[in-house]
Amino acid sequence: MNIAIICFSMTGLETGEKLKKALTEEGEQVTLAKKSRYLPDSIAVSTSQWAGEQFRSGKDGVIFIGACGIAVRSIAPYIVGKKTDPAVLVIDECGNFVISLLSGHLGGANELALRCAGYLEATPVVTTATDLHSRFAVDVFAKKNGCAIFHMKAAKEASAALLAGEKIGFYSEFPWEGELPEGLVLCNRAGKPLCRECLAVSSGADIAPPETGIAVTIHRNCLPFPNTVHVVPPSAVLGMGCRRGKEAAPVREAAEECLKEADIYKEALCAIASIDLKKEEAGILGLCSEWNLPYTVFTAEELQCVKGDFTPSSFVAKTTGVDNVCERSALALAGAGSHLIHKKYAENGVTAALAVKEWRIRFEK
Repeated sequence: MNIAIICFSMTGLETGEKLKKALTEEGEQVTLAKKSRYLPDSIAVSTSQWAGEQFRSGKDGVIFIGACGIAVRSIAPYIVGKKTDPAVLVIDECGNFVISLLSGHLGGANELALRCAGYLEATPVVTTATDLHSRFAVDVFAKKNGCAIFHMKAAKEASAALLAGEKIGFYSEFPWEGELPEGLVLCNRAGKPLCRECLAVSSGADIAPPETGIAVTIHRNCLPFPNTVHVVPPSAVLGMGCRRGKEAAPVREAAEECLKEADIYKEALCAIASIDLKKEEAGILGLCSEWNLPYTVFTAEELQCVKGDFTPSSFVAKTTGVDNVCERSALALAGAGSHLIHKKYAENGVTAALAVKEWRIRFEK
């Protein structure tokens, strides 16, 4: 994590230095700012301006060592939402209490608060209801599995239902490890409860289809429940090919159309692949940069060894040495156990295909 700490007194500085040392020893990147005329090298900007700089620079965590009121007033203009805001903690200057103030789950403030409390031998203060009652939290589940989360209103409904002692549904396109947490009912894609042992639709009259549930899916239109929260694993690979010197716009348009036709979230992508002839292709490199995805290329010989039923092209074979680039490269990068979920899409001199990797989600014990 990239963490920024600010303190306002000599006592707070001692606490800040102790915390910075512990976090740094754990491999975190930590900066420590001071805001007081009684402290050397005090920052010149206001505390609110400093906070804005940390939010805009993409810090993972912001820690105030001082009063809660200072932190609240300082961060208020920059709060956007739980999917983007950093973890914000407040620690009293003596290091007795560590408060998780903002982004407890997705931002990781609760977990960071527990860690910092351990370093300082302090009392952690965590106020999120699911933590207080030891209930399953879908946003924590998504974060720990490295997944994106969508339909946050449904996520709130899921938490509220669990806290009220109700059951919520669970459907997954992917296998999982561990036991379903208490309160989750295994369901099929239609939202019908399943018998866990036989994976058949349950005949129990007392098991009604849940109104709210979780779908671990890469498909936008996978909606098993009236209120469905999507947990989206980064498990898909986009294979691409294009004519030499193709502009960025048609490359992006082809990628977007391929995702649209396959009904796949962009956030489900983990990488883009192609042939080594396209290693320096500006249009594809631009897309990788824009979507923040790694790019891997393969030789024609490597692509030729990929097994599967592909869409051949004599022109592609003549110019690259292999009959298909986009489908083969997607599967080559996705690896063993992968399969195509969208075959070649071709438009305006650009081709695209999608493969999905083997992926498992995990429930913690």
